[in-house]
Amino acid sequence: MKITELLKTDTIRLNIQSPSKNGVIEELVHTLDDAGKLHDKDGFREAILERESQSSTGIGEGVAIPHAKTAAVKTPAIAFGRSIEGADYESLDGQPAHLIFMIAASEGANEDHLQTLSRLSTLLMDENFRRDLLQAESEEEIVTLIDQKEKEKLGEETEEESHKEQEETDTTTPQILAVTGCPTGIAHTYMAADSLKEKAQELGISIKVETNGSGGVKNQLTQKEIDNADAIIVASDTKVEMDRFEGKPVLIKAVTDGIRRPEELLKQAVKKDAPVYHASGAKESSEESDSKERKGFYKHLMNGVSNMLPFVVGGGVLIAVSFFFGINAADPDHPDYNAFAAALDSVGGEHAFGLMVAVLAGFIAMSIADRPGFAPGMIGGFMATTGDAGFLGGLIAGFLAGYIVNGLKKALAGLPKVLDGIKTILFYPVLSIFIVGMLMHFVIIEPISLFNTLLENWLDGMGTGNIVILGLVLGGMMAADMGGANNMIPPITKRIYRQSTSFVCALFPSRHFLH
Repeated sequence: MKITELLKTDTIRLNIQSPSKNGVIEELVHTLDDAGKLHDKDGFREAILERESQSSTGIGEGVAIPHAKTAAVKTPAIAFGRSIEGADYESLDGQPAHLIFMIAASEGANEDHLQTLSRLSTLLMDENFRRDLLQAESEEEIVTLIDQKEKEKLGEETEEESHKEQEETDTTTPQILAVTGCPTGIAHTYMAADSLKEKAQELGISIKVETNGSGGVKNQLTQKEIDNADAIIVASDTKVEMDRFEGKPVLIKAVTDGIRRPEELLKQAVKKDAPVYHASGAKESSEESDSKERKGFYKHLMNGVSNMLPFVVGGGVLIAVSFFFGINAADPDHPDYNAFAAALDSVGGEHAFGLMVAVLAGFIAMSIADRPGFAPGMIGGFMATTGDAGFLGGLIAGFLAGYIVNGLKKALAGLPKVLDGIKTILFYPVLSIFIVGMLMHFVIIEPISLFNTLLENWLDGMGTGNIVILGLVLGGMMAADMGGANNMIPPITKRIYRQSTSFVCALFPSRHFLH
């Protein structure tokens, strides 16, 4: 697909009026909406602004490339705006932006669309091309210039691929390896990759660049290449698998550094002027398979726990504050009922605590299977909550969803490449949610719910003496684990807290604030 299939004369504005970043975005969003490219104008604007909040897409040299991939886009498109005076776009070099390309990628954009959109970002690195765009007198001339430049670029790529195939038989491991990625994975990812490759060719440095783009990881680095490389450059603003670089000099920078400072990064890498990377969960021995499995399990678990903690802490504190009005102040049938206490209990207990197991499961699954694991993990976790399977059910749902998605990835790996674009938005979610949902519904929830009920009944039957023992056990868990996985008790937490608080009141009847 060519860029001019996405950029049309009706999505070009040669006279951007606004001097501000938000104003420019508003004008181009309005242009795309008028051209019928958007389902939801406000939703697309929010997606663009959310991307800008992560880091400005003003890349310098008078260019900005705001972009978003969202369901608010009806048809993948590009809008071009030119500001003669220049707009304050918070660019990397502090210069105003004169050329603004807004990329609108639909959630179902296929690999062909994404490659076309990324190609545009690399064309804009040519100074002569940018000057021609500034001097163009009509929308038609803009389209013609881009079409001509793209044909040149495609010709160069064909020659490079042919040359690469010719040399493959006698090439050694690349001297320098690099990984690029940005949150959206459309523009900056590929600009940084091309910038590093072009500068490496100019300096006579052998390089291989892995891109973590919207379509997934491309040109993935092999373990052999990593083992033999002099150094690795990671120019990314998004999550990159780092454990594979254990013991190698790794230069970690923002993706914009890959675009703007490729020569400096490459020279540092060649000199090995970078800290040696040591993974926090580094494996002491590759022969200890049991140890590796435990670390993998614990890493996924703690990824879920760390993302769940804000719900636990926020909800728990609000529940605790509600107790200031009385232990039963949230109960509308109790004489101590207080409407504000009931609201606190609702927000903290029913809603924050109501979401925490789903969040736990979602992020465990995401840690195992990346983004495709998130939806089935969340849904499995939410089913555990509504089915009274609690924290234990959420744990099972998270790991189940993650490994099921990994299995689906392997099972669907042989599908034609033309279907790659719909794997992540159709095949993975539909199949994984179905499988996880059926297993949770028919196999997992009922026995786990029964176990939780038995545990609750046991706690209900505790006397004061046993509560002291329970308090000692919980205190020991906290001391040993300092807030880790051992402290994530099933949704009987409120009951324990209420019983423990009642015990404190019995011991210290003068402490009326607890009632």
